[in-house]
Amino acid sequence: MKNAKEDEIIATLQVSRLRRLFAYFAIFALGAMLILLAFVKPPEFGWQVYLMLLGSGALIVAERLRRATMLGLVLTERELRDTSGHVLTELTNVRSVDRGAFAFKSSNGFVLRLHRSQPRAWAPGLWWRFSTRVGVGGVTESGPAKYMAEQIALRID
Repeated sequence: MKNAKEDEIIATLQVSRLRRLFAYFAIFALGAMLILLAFVKPPEFGWQVYLMLLGSGALIVAERLRRATMLGLVLTERELRDTSGHVLTELTNVRSVDRGAFAFKSSNGFVLRLHRSQPRAWAPGLWWRFSTRVGVGGVTESGPAKYMAEQIALRID
């Protein structure tokens, strides 16, 4: 059974509304323009199909970003999870936190290096997980992201 202290929320990370709207409309506009270009000034058939597929992919990513950024992230004593309850990683699996200028991270975010590999997952604009790394950030606010990274760093040392 979980301890009440383990479920206590240490930090939350919400999405910046303005960044969310900008990211969504930028990706949506890219997809729409690629599809429009395929029909308004049609190139060879192969290129037309390529533009339509690329535009459709951008529209799918825009929709995934819209859905993913409705959520936020929550840090507890045990884990980092999103507000729907999906666990990104447990803190016992975190080896280090990279939040420097040259770290391979999302905008306004940080990267967690893990001991054990995790399955790949991606919530566009919010977080990604690939092998032994979890990236947090994108359309998030910088202050709370820095605070969350510092809190994780304090707990893994």
